[in-house]
Amino acid sequence: MSVFSDKIKNFFGIGKTLSGEVFEDLTDLLVEGDFGAAGAYRLADELKDACKKEKVADGEGARKILAKLLEAMLLKAKKAVPPEGGGLAIILLLGVNGVGKTTTAAKLADKMRGEGKKPILAAGDTFRAAAIDQLKIHGERLGVRVVAHQHGGDPAAVVYDAVEAAQAGGGDVIIADTAGRMHTKSALVEELKKIDRIVESKAKDARYIKYLVLDATTGRNALAQAEIFHQAVSIDGVILTKFDSSAKGGVVFSLAEDLALPVIFLCTGEKYGDIKPFDSKTYAEEFSGLV
Repeated sequence: MSVFSDKIKNFFGIGKTLSGEVFEDLTDLLVEGDFGAAGAYRLADELKDACKKEKVADGEGARKILAKLLEAMLLKAKKAVPPEGGGLAIILLLGVNGVGKTTTAAKLADKMRGEGKKPILAAGDTFRAAAIDQLKIHGERLGVRVVAHQHGGDPAAVVYDAVEAAQAGGGDVIIADTAGRMHTKSALVEELKKIDRIVESKAKDARYIKYLVLDATTGRNALAQAEIFHQAVSIDGVILTKFDSSAKGGVVFSLAEDLALPVIFLCTGEKYGDIKPFDSKTYAEEFSGLV
């Protein structure tokens, strides 16, 4: 996000006079940063009003107010139930092809293991033999149990067996990978609903969390994916992958404002440790070019 936050910082550069035209130009810049048009106009108007109310006339002061407005936008999103506390937690990872769900599952398993939990990886992507093999390799490297079936098997059955294994004392957190279903394919979305129903019936007392994994570099397309998946199986939160300097980052605010979906984790690389909890204040400040 550094490239785009630099644009925000330069936009409100030294000697910048806050005129009406400035806020109009800001709207265009926000849209370039993957904000929706309506949200960009609204934010620019709110910033203009806040600067006038607080008698701020310089770019530095405007960026500080912008960061506060952005943080407030993020805090409107509902909070997902974290996989903490006693009892079984089940994390279902959803998303389209190529976003990095399998690697994200391994990163979460490593994180949970480091926190003293006993994770189980469920190879629910039975449509790709490579995905099953990949998860098994991750499991061996991490020392984490992997529940897997044959290529072409029923994904819901894999998740079912993982729940049984955990309930038998084999683990306290299940992290279930799923196939990269295209959000435009209704039949595949129906398969997700089947997994959803099985988990809810098999583990009624478990803390069941559904995370949508999105590629941060896809911009507004990520919001379209989130809308379909959220409508299908009611997503609890988002994990953004590939969050490097090429990701503009504005879609995070659209996820919060339009769908009340919070980002839970950011993934920045391929290593197991390249995952960090999302912090609204820090993100808003970084986006505004304050950090």
